Amino acid sequence: MERFKKYLAEFIGTCVLVTFGCGTAVAVGCSSENGSGYILTALAFGLVIVAMAYSIGNISGCHINPAVSLAMLIRGKLSVTDFIGYIIAQCAGSALGCVILGIVFGFDCSFGANQVQTATWERGNAGLALVVEIVLTFVFVIAVVGVTSKTENTAVTGIVIGLTLTLVHILGIALTGTSVNPARSLMPAIFAGGDALSQLWVFIVGPLVGGALAALVYMFLEHKKAK
Repeated sequence: MERFKKYLAEFIGTCVLVTFGCGTAVAVGCSSENGSGYILTALAFGLVIVAMAYSIGNISGCHINPAVSLAMLIRGKLSVTDFIGYIIAQCAGSALGCVILGIVFGFDCSFGANQVQTATWERGNAGLALVVEIVLTFVFVIAVVGVTSKTENTAVTGIVIGLTLTLVHILGIALTGTSVNPARSLMPAIFAGGDALSQLWVFIVGPLVGGALAALVYMFLEHKKAK
């Protein structure tokens, strides 16, 4: 039952992330030319993390992101069974979030799906977009790993993680739309179809590589500090 509660918490958290984060992107637009929409989208994703961290964080850790779960698996903070369960729950929550967006905005909306900006895609032949997602996710996940590694940080954990997610969105929206979260990208791309699906691999591979690197680098830093 306790394991089920963790999965349910991840399901709910990811659903809320997609509904409010991607929903804000659909409602106000998140192009870099539209300043207010750009900032509102970044804030929406960050504020969802703050809200969820202080509501479900004590149940599942509030990963709501396969890249974070992978980092915790590498660090030995999550079992393989729970890792698989978390991923399934996160993707299912993302799907429900998309259904809610479809009901609210119509099933022909963008669903807030990530799309690499034209200049970024053409300049790097997708490679640049992949690097951007790796870097953005590395910064986000190393902040998550660092702030959650000490129990004395509990009071500020949600705020730090939420602000960091806002930070990476502020830079990343103009480049890749900012994923840093495969579950957040997978279902919106499936529901939106088209170009979003053709570029989806960037938003799966990039965040997972970035998350793994963040875990490994932090483990190295932690080990050196202990010595």
